[in-house]
This record gives sequence, structure tokens and C-alpha cells, in this order.
Amino acid sequence: MSSRTAVAVRHVPFEDLGILGPLLADRGYRVRYVDAGVDVVPDAAFAEDDLLVVLGGPIGVGDVDRYPFLAGEIRGVADRLARGLPTLGICLGAQLIAHALGAEVTSTGRVEIGYAPLTLTAAGQDSVLAALGDTPVLHWHGDQFAIPAGAAGLAETPGFPYQAFAHGTSVLGLQFHLEAEHSRIERWLIGHAHELATHRLDPAALRADAHRHGERLAERARVVFHTWLDQLAGAVSGG
Repeated sequence: MSSRTAVAVRHVPFEDLGILGPLLADRGYRVRYVDAGVDVVPDAAFAEDDLLVVLGGPIGVGDVDRYPFLAGEIRGVADRLARGLPTLGICLGAQLIAHALGAEVTSTGRVEIGYAPLTLTAAGQDSVLAALGDTPVLHWHGDQFAIPAGAAGLAETPGFPYQAFAHGTSVLGLQFHLEAEHSRIERWLIGHAHELATHRLDPAALRADAHRHGERLAERARVVFHTWLDQLAGAVSGG
């Protein structure tokens, strides 16, 4: 039997699949990366893969004029969503999915960067995110999506009320980063050095929080991803 395939859209090299990569490999997925802005993305580029993961990056939905490749990426995501195919979006990826589903995505003029817990909604407490509990997760964003029509909002923080959504059982959008490997946080601190300096955020504090919370977060994040992948497998077998 042929293995399943997963494609990950990557916007900057250090924001990759992280801990999710080995989980997919263990489940028999053959994983390939598409580097946004480098690799050509036809409108139906993702239609044949069993799973699409759209990763984060330091640009936004509102930057299409400055980064025209985003338009093709959005069309590719929208095509996949129209086919009802399993799709996971993380940070920018979640914003692109929300936009493709017709929801508003806006720049807030501020940032939420660092480790902090979520407040799960009632739907979130009954979702794959339940395993997180009060574990601090890694936030790194300034833009914000609205919850798409027909989707369930799953989590919030005091400054950003829309942190996650599920659209049916096959589409999950996460504003925060469960995939990031705490042992490799230095790549993020270097790659986003200008942003940290602009907002006067101390990389030493982020480094310390990664050490303090990273191991437990990774344990909880693996449970979340496994539960969601189990849900996808159940939906396929049930169909």
C-alpha cells in the first residue's frame, strides 16, 4: 500500500514542521516542502496530497501587493478547502485559511510574542486542544483572523480573542506555535531579531521561557497533533 503524502508550505526556513515532522513520518506520511516565493504554486498544487500544512512567516494576508506569490498560495489553499481536504494552518497559515474561507484578517498594530497560556472556549475544551490545559504556548504574531463562518472558535487570550478554529473535522487553524522545537528557539531569536528589537522584547527572557516551558509544551503538543491526526484517520475510514 502506498504511503500517504503531506505537503508543508514554508515561508522562512526556520519556521518548519518542527515536532510535527517526525510524527507525520511515524504515521507513514511522505513529507515534502514547498518554499513560498521560491517554488511555483499552481492553483491546484495541493489537491493530490493527503494533508496540507501551511506554516508561519513574518508577512500577512494584507501584503499580497508587496508579495504577489501570496495570491497564488491563497488560491491553492482555497481550492483545497473547496474539496474538503485535510488542512492545518499555523499562524500565517491559519490566517491564510481564514481568509480563503471568507473571514477578515487584520493587522492589529501590536504583537503577542512569548509563552503564555490559552483560555479554551467551550468548544475548545471539547476539541483536540483540550490536552493543552493551562500549558503556556508560544505566541508570535501581530495580525489577527476572525472566526470563519461555519467554524468553531476554540481558544483566546486577553489581547487576541481569536486564537484557533476548527472548520469541520478536517481543517484546523492555530494562531500560536505548537510545532516549534524549544531546543531550537535560537533560530527564531536570530531570524526575528529585528522584530524583537523593534518591540523591545528581550531574547534572554524568551530563551529562558523556552527552557522553562518547552518540554511540557512539546509533550502536550504531540498529544494535540496525534489526536487531530487520529480524527482525520477516523473521518477517512468512516467515509
